[in-house]
Amino acid sequence: MKFVEQIRFRLGQALGPALALMAIFYFSYHAVQGNHGLLTLKELNAEMAELEVRAAEAGAERRALEIKVNNLRPDNLDLDLLDERARAVLGFQERDEIVIFLDDGE
Repeated sequence: MKFVEQIRFRLGQALGPALALMAIFYFSYHAVQGNHGLLTLKELNAEMAELEVRAAEAGAERRALEIKVNNLRPDNLDLDLLDERARAVLGFQERDEIVIFLDDGE
């Protein structure tokens, strides 16, 4: 019986550190792999960088469109731009003109 009591005593002493070690592993795993872990943080930072680039591109496109709109206002009318836009929208051209289509998104 003394042998069985010794085993119980040693298991009782090992139970606390074993539980603490399991808790450390559990929280470490979730700190890295969990929904709010380090890997998710890395993915979110990459996505944020991509969205910042897209926002900068959209801002540049907006500024270009604002310049075109400003040039079409009555107080600051650019006749060449007005002629270009009217021909593009209406599809008109003069008899002696050659139309060259460029694939630039317009």
